Amino acid sequence: MKKIINTILLLLLAAALSVPAYAQKDKPRVSPPELVTGMINKATVTINYSSPSVKGRKIWGGLVPYDTVWRAGANEATTFQTDKDLLIGTQVLPAGKYGFFLVPNKTGQWIAVFNKVPNQWGAFKYDKNQDQLRVNVSTQNLDAVQEMLVYKINPDGFSLTWEKLTVIIPAQQNHPNE
Repeated sequence: MKKIINTILLLLLAAALSVPAYAQKDKPRVSPPELVTGMINKATVTINYSSPSVKGRKIWGGLVPYDTVWRAGANEATTFQTDKDLLIGTQVLPAGKYGFFLVPNKTGQWIAVFNKVPNQWGAFKYDKNQDQLRVNVSTQNLDAVQEMLVYKINPDGFSLTWEKLTVIIPAQQNHPNE
């Protein structure tokens, strides 16, 4: 009888200890995953990213250092997918799925990077030799704070807005009549 009681107590203890671990799996991510889809001419574009918050932090030149490849979001690297060839600036980006990165610059233009390895964690294993293309892009200062990072797709390209800055990536379909 004592052995049965001890076994039951051990099972109850194990169950009680596993509840907090199980509950943490259902906890929402601090930087929630987001997905935005839109059209650039007749090309369908999808951007998959995690959206961090400012939370009173210094973002540019602080949390996100200048002159260093950044995953353009949080957690996994941001992915950019297009079903048709696009002109990014003046360069052709073939239809496909890419890792999307930015290289912030304190003054002047930033660099947008489309890397052939779409599924990677952050930029920790980023390999410049796998870049499909790099293009200089402009930024625009904002008066108000955009708390959570957000991407928007429009007919002229797409943008990332976070903190008090918008990064503008001009794009158009390479052959708009297709």
